[in-house]
Amino acid sequence: MRLDLKTELFSSPENHAWLASAHGVDVGDPITLDGATFLAAFPTGIIPSGVVVGKVTATGLYRAYLTGAVDGSQTALGHLLTTIDLGGTTAGTVGNTGAALYWHGEVVEAKLPTGHGLDAGAKTALKQVRYV
Repeated sequence: MRLDLKTELFSSPENHAWLASAHGVDVGDPITLDGATFLAAFPTGIIPSGVVVGKVTATGLYRAYLTGAVDGSQTALGHLLTTIDLGGTTAGTVGNTGAALYWHGEVVEAKLPTGHGLDAGAKTALKQVRYV
């Protein structure tokens, strides 16, 4: 038995500057991301919190919100509540990954991360999110 202290760092410090308040962070919905679909926009395999996501109807998996899509992901359902590390940088090395969906609360639009995907259509769909 080892009783010495061990410290592990699982990810970079989280940047939640885009959250305008703590309202809604306690009711994030559990979702499953289709990891391979995020690699084009996030080739490092790290998806920052605040990215807008939609749900692919056929698979039930979530991917980055895409205005012109016809697979269901053209409807924004919320923002990723936490940063996600896909654990790889190629389609063959990443799989489906659990995440939390922020769908209710306040967002500081100017502080969303690069590549967040928020546009007028997403704002219209996200009726329970107030953008300040």
